Amino acid sequence: MTTEELKTLRSRVLDAINRELQPTRMNDEELLKAITALVEREGRGGYLLPIQKMDTVNGIYKMYRGLGGLLDSILADENVTEVMINGPDNIFVERSGRLTRVDKHFKDEQELRRVIDLIVGKAHREVSEANPIVDTRLEDGSRVNVVLSPIALSGSTITIRKFSKQPMTMSKLLEYGSITPEVANFLKKLVAARYNIFIAGGTGSGKTTFLNALSNYIPHDERIITIEDSAELQITQIPNIVRLETRNATASSGESKKIDIQSLIRSSLRMRPDRIIVGEVRGAEALDMLQAMNTGHDGSLSTGHANSAEDMLSRLETMVLQGEAALPLKAIRQQISSAVDIMIHLSRLRDHSRKTMMVSEILPHLDENGDIRLNPLFEFREDEHSTLQHVSGALVRTENPMIQTDKWTRAGFLLEDIPAPVRK
Repeated sequence: MTTEELKTLRSRVLDAINRELQPTRMNDEELLKAITALVEREGRGGYLLPIQKMDTVNGIYKMYRGLGGLLDSILADENVTEVMINGPDNIFVERSGRLTRVDKHFKDEQELRRVIDLIVGKAHREVSEANPIVDTRLEDGSRVNVVLSPIALSGSTITIRKFSKQPMTMSKLLEYGSITPEVANFLKKLVAARYNIFIAGGTGSGKTTFLNALSNYIPHDERIITIEDSAELQITQIPNIVRLETRNATASSGESKKIDIQSLIRSSLRMRPDRIIVGEVRGAEALDMLQAMNTGHDGSLSTGHANSAEDMLSRLETMVLQGEAALPLKAIRQQISSAVDIMIHLSRLRDHSRKTMMVSEILPHLDENGDIRLNPLFEFREDEHSTLQHVSGALVRTENPMIQTDKWTRAGFLLEDIPAPVRK
């Protein structure tokens, strides 16, 4: 067959697959046999060389069991940390914090939709015109967001945050300059002493990465429950771990219903956890998370999206109100200040580096105006080597003494082990 005849054959086989098969419900052997049979059937009447038949079968098979040659090749680049597909003709990737356009494209919207259906189907989720937005993940754990056309005006979009093959550790963060040895040792003891820790940061600031690193300090003999929208956490050192993931209700799910983070937090409380880790708090589940922290589940960890520690506290107030609008603001603030012990703020700076900007304790009692009190213990300060293109600096100890030391001493640590405040 000529090149044009092979393209026509491939198109006919793909159309037949869409009409006759359900690839996501077939195992690898069944799918390979079915594709082979369709290539033979649709190729009758033409002279198909054995090598052409094998290439056609394998190419189509990889579209359904890989992610298609184009996307597979992009994801294979270890330097790529994020992939942004804005319709079939516009593909961008992030390398070292910088965006560049890829000189490749999908054939058309139909080919892009096949890749989307494959990604979503592998994670046992569903996307359609009735449900055009979905958050899911690849088999390696990479985070995926999909928005279908025509909601996405320039064509269906896929945004992939790549999953690191190696779990993040605090030693790696030290290598990257994201944190200092003094702060890393301090955080290690805070986790061991079962302080409730909340990690705040903007988009791409490294919240999940930092949470992964921090989780390595959890004692190995504890029972951990992780709760996420799409499972990303890489906690491998804890044998007694239960990983929970949300589920959206879909038209084809029969009696199945939506399972959200709020439901999973409530269920986790009946699973005898030592600690609960919520990948990201976004809405009404914030109240359930705070109540869990306040009712014997010390040492719990979570993250939230905000541009500062103060902004995160305000967002937590708003999220609690989404679930309990009748709660007085003072009661909400008291709940937050009683539940969260430590707030860590991360940021992505102007040179695209990710830094820990602040480590603060949240004091348990409100001030005279009824506001939550933050007590910064470490702050990132730029030094004389900083330029517009490069940020230079480090986390430094503030002059504020640590106030909440009860958990610290109960864990057997000495007060002298707390990094001393600098003198004014």
